[in-house]
Amino acid sequence: MQALYAVDIGQSAGPAAVSSLWAAMVDGLPESSGLEAEAATPEEIEFAQALVRGVLEDMPALDAKIEAASTNWRLPRMPGVDRNIIRVGAWELLHREVPTPVVINEALEIAKRYGGAESRAFVNGILDRIAHEAGRGRKR
Repeated sequence: MQALYAVDIGQSAGPAAVSSLWAAMVDGLPESSGLEAEAATPEEIEFAQALVRGVLEDMPALDAKIEAASTNWRLPRMPGVDRNIIRVGAWELLHREVPTPVVINEALEIAKRYGGAESRAFVNGILDRIAHEAGRGRKR
């Protein structure tokens, strides 16, 4: 999400965003960032790069699905953090074989940590609609 957010606000290009993020983690982050530095395994870096690449390649289709699933919210009006959490979750729902509750719960945890007061409900509502439209609705 952080790499996609950096791309979204124009601070970085796609592949460089993940490399920059991991380099910052290795070199240490300033205390003012509020982020925790932790070492990443090569597998984690590879996964993050594939995820960012997949979201960026599929962004026009993802954004169309997100706007269709949102009520009265055009993409540019959505908070940037929420928008990118939703993009990641939507991409995983549409392109990976991860159980729907796992995808949505992970997105909610990230929204809780990085988003605003309303982020969890907003992210949950949109991802739930996208999951249902994709035939991946959660079992209740």
